[in-house]
Amino acid sequence: MDYPSKVLRTAVEEISGLPGIGKKSALRLALHLLKQPEHQALSLGEALRKLVTEIRYCKECYNFSDFEVCEICSNTKRNSEILCVVEDVRDVIAIENTSKYFGKYLVLGGRISPMEGVGPNQLNIHGIEKKLESGEIKELIFALSATMEGDTTAYYIYKKFKHFPVEFSTIARGISIGDELEYADEISLGRSILNRLPYASS
Repeated sequence: MDYPSKVLRTAVEEISGLPGIGKKSALRLALHLLKQPEHQALSLGEALRKLVTEIRYCKECYNFSDFEVCEICSNTKRNSEILCVVEDVRDVIAIENTSKYFGKYLVLGGRISPMEGVGPNQLNIHGIEKKLESGEIKELIFALSATMEGDTTAYYIYKKFKHFPVEFSTIARGISIGDELEYADEISLGRSILNRLPYASS
């Protein structure tokens, strides 16, 4: 594709590097920004700069945060005896939107997937061990996607930590097999959390 401006070409190439955005869509977005007031595009640029340079990971649960400890972990009204293990930040957002869960989280940062070259050492599984060793956790909930990788991850964590005196449970399969948590509707996800089941490794 020929561009009348090198600046435009660079912008299109950068935008098209985003997931699900092709060159045509990137060009459309770039042209849209050019039609907007200058301050709007500059505000977008500043927001992206802050996203990359200022966002932090909570040292307790590995969720995104503006502070060293996120608002959920620092909330004394949350139940510290229940730990919900999720794959990524999007799952925390989905569960929080149900308003049915009042414990705390541990964000793994992915799931075990040999096909994608992701092993246990690349996930925040050490964070689970740290919390279990504190002796505060009474229940560990697996809220992982209903996929082979999600099941493999849950099984690995269960086998590694089953000697701890905690109850292992999993969200009810109101979520269809193969589904990602973030795409579940809030009512189904909320019911899955409330009706969670004891985790069976078999």
